[in-house]
Amino acid sequence: MTDQDFVHRISVVTPVYKGELTLPALAEEIAALTTEHVSPGGHRWKVTEWLLAWDNGPDGSADVIGELAERYDFVKPVWLSRNFGQHPATLAGMASSTGDWIATIDEDGQHDPADLPAFLDTAMAEQAQLVYADPTNPAPHGAVRNVLSAGAKWVFATFLTGTKTTTFQSYRLMIGDAGRSVAAYAGHGVYLDVALGWVMGRITHVPVALRQEGGRASGYNMKRLISHFWRLVLSSGTRGLRIVSGIGAAFAVLGVLYALSLVISSLAGAQVPQGWTSTIVILLVSTGLVLFCLGVIAEYVGVAVNMAMGKPPYLILNDPAAGPFGRRPGAPVRHERAAQPLPGQARPSSGPQADDTDAAATDARGEQPAPGGSHAAGHDSGQFRPQQ
Repeated sequence: MTDQDFVHRISVVTPVYKGELTLPALAEEIAALTTEHVSPGGHRWKVTEWLLAWDNGPDGSADVIGELAERYDFVKPVWLSRNFGQHPATLAGMASSTGDWIATIDEDGQHDPADLPAFLDTAMAEQAQLVYADPTNPAPHGAVRNVLSAGAKWVFATFLTGTKTTTFQSYRLMIGDAGRSVAAYAGHGVYLDVALGWVMGRITHVPVALRQEGGRASGYNMKRLISHFWRLVLSSGTRGLRIVSGIGAAFAVLGVLYALSLVISSLAGAQVPQGWTSTIVILLVSTGLVLFCLGVIAEYVGVAVNMAMGKPPYLILNDPAAGPFGRRPGAPVRHERAAQPLPGQARPSSGPQADDTDAAATDARGEQPAPGGSHAAGHDSGQFRPQQ
């Protein structure tokens, strides 16, 4: 298979909670992408499946999903037994996917599927395994929610992150076998983007414009948003407790230094209230030691927490030269992919043209890797996906 013959297969995953009003319009947009297209960067691609993970919402989304599955061959419902939440539903859809790439798109219509080629071009240009949307406009929520969301992400990026992921968005494109492996090993309650940051080698962003939501109320109230943020904090590991431990050590040092300063003041003849010195010193030192000990204990607890969340010590993927990147990391680019006309289309009059030698050059891809070909530590991701 030549480099220019490679068609990037994209699986779109959408967790569905209250999508009764928005899914039909979104289906029409995705249906237009199921035929082969060429991205502005010259990469051939198409959407091969749309996985709708029904999360037992309160509206008629289940009937709409069933109707869409009857109307469109590319629609694949994923029926969850109860309401698990947005991230578990997304993981369920990822585990059921088969494409070279996995794109996650919200049900409310704010994510434009037409931006998928921009994600793909960015991933190929930067050899990135994960690409996040970088909104160029405010999210279509209230001002208070947008401020709180930005603040939560800033706290995560500044104080809690222990991964490559510092900013994230629910509109993402990731390499398929890595995404399915994450879905296989991620434990209960883990924040999806934290789990992705554990194993994705290169993460980047692409600017996109968010659209208005499709006329339905958000599935998140303040209680659910706080719970969402708290799961992010807990999934971030022990860095927060390490900060507490550092504060404790600083308190202990401050207590010792203050005690020395009082001793020097007493020797110099300064008047110090009786008993006040010892009380303050004991308070500072003991408080500092308690906080420091909490940090030490947290390191031991963190080992168990990482095991419970499913953080793997390693992740094995397919040969990069056999996947959508077409080459191994560090290997020279053998030839550029030029935008090729689809059957029946005229060749563009301008833009990059394929070199004659490129058409004859072949790569090492061979056959497409079978779904589930990657392994997390001790887990075969294929064991967690239903047969397609």
